Amino acid sequence: MKMENKSYYEDKIRAIDAKVEAIKIAFSPMTFQAIRALIELGLLQKISDAGDNGITIKELAASSGISEYGVGVLCEMALGMGVVKIVDGDDTSSLGRLVLGKIGWFLLEDDCTRVNFNFTNDICYKGAFNLIDSIKNGKPEGLKNFGEKWTTVYEALSTLPEREKKSWFEFDHFYSDVAFPEALPIVYAKKPKNLFDIGGNTAKWAIASCKYDPDVHVTIVDLPGQTAVAQKNAKDAGFADRISFVSGNVLDETTKLPAGANAVWMSQFLDCFSLHQITKILTKIYNSVDENCDVFVMEPLWDMQKYEGESYALQATSLYFTCIANGNSKMYRYGELVEAIEKAGFHLVTAHHNLGSNFYSILNFRKK
Repeated sequence: MKMENKSYYEDKIRAIDAKVEAIKIAFSPMTFQAIRALIELGLLQKISDAGDNGITIKELAASSGISEYGVGVLCEMALGMGVVKIVDGDDTSSLGRLVLGKIGWFLLEDDCTRVNFNFTNDICYKGAFNLIDSIKNGKPEGLKNFGEKWTTVYEALSTLPEREKKSWFEFDHFYSDVAFPEALPIVYAKKPKNLFDIGGNTAKWAIASCKYDPDVHVTIVDLPGQTAVAQKNAKDAGFADRISFVSGNVLDETTKLPAGANAVWMSQFLDCFSLHQITKILTKIYNSVDENCDVFVMEPLWDMQKYEGESYALQATSLYFTCIANGNSKMYRYGELVEAIEKAGFHLVTAHHNLGSNFYSILNFRKK
């Protein structure tokens, strides 16, 4: 399947523009932190609040209590990045009046950009320095920034500091919850009575399912730390009698999947595993279901995205898996994910693409 983004196949950028992009990459850690400072110090919001009239460095400094020097170096970098623009700069002794640019607007107002930015800063930034070692060793070497005893980020989630935990879960939920309204009619079209939610996390899908279909019973399969949180959430939502739990590592031989599922649901779960592990998980599912069970996999596939920015974000997220999450998984392409699942004995029945604002795909499999 040929990808829609022609830039993957063509190299038509002018040399001078290519150099600019290369320089941006060279300084990207510094420029990222400059924008972080502008946001967290409230300076970018002040520029936005100034509207079309703009605001000067001197005014920004006076209203924020930060030195003109500090405000100046940050705003000059923001100008170079296109985050802010000059509307009145005739006086050569000053930078002029600054207004928010379109890029700056997205940094402040776009939920996707905000979630990605906070996730990168709070979860990925320090660990990214260990990317080379992670590539060499096949282990998430950057995870040690959160403690030495963890082998994957999922084991560490319940112990993360509150800010980091908030950023992780906002990122995780943003890239799945938005597709739920379109996913629910697909999954419940045949009215499955018993659905297994593997990798059920905080029970958001299970709770949404119980609200959507009054007759369904959901069994969440996840790590003990996650099922403890999910159990509380299910009880608080009033569905303690319709959501049950199997605690354990799905890769562990001792973790057995009960029989009786009419449907199996995995939302943004398989990207947490290598292709070999995906086949292993699906083989375990294969052995626990019958020919009438529908297996649904929802993933954002980077080669099936409508816009370049979404594909770029998913490609970057793969690096998080490499150096923070587990060291061996990534955001997959359509063909390679289907192949890994079909190796377990399933066949693809239908594929639904472009679901939600993040352009999710739902792949429906059954036993051959």
